[in-house]
Amino acid sequence: MKAYEILYIIDSACNDEKKEEIISKVKSLVVDNKGEADEPEKWGMRKFAYPIAYKNEGYYVLMNFRADENLPKILDSQLLITDGVVRHMIVAK
Repeated sequence: MKAYEILYIIDSACNDEKKEEIISKVKSLVVDNKGEADEPEKWGMRKFAYPIAYKNEGYYVLMNFRADENLPKILDSQLLITDGVVRHMIVAK
C-alpha cells in the first residue's frame, strides 16, 4: 500500500449537511476499495486565488490515506462527477 493525500474543495453554496455527506462519501470510497483512511481535516472556508466557476471561496478538506496504486484513478473519476466538488488533487506521498 502506498500513502496518498487528497485535498478537495466543496462548493461554498452547499449547506453543512451536504458538506458532511461529501466528506463521508470520499472517506467511504477509500475504505470500500480496501484502503485505510485517516480522519479528514476540515480546513473550512477559504478564499480562492482566482475565481473558479464564478465563485470566490470554497470549503477545503484534506485527507491522508493508504491504498493500492489503482485507487487514486477510481477516486479521481468519482470526484469529477460528484456534485458539490469544485476541485480536487491527489498526491502520492
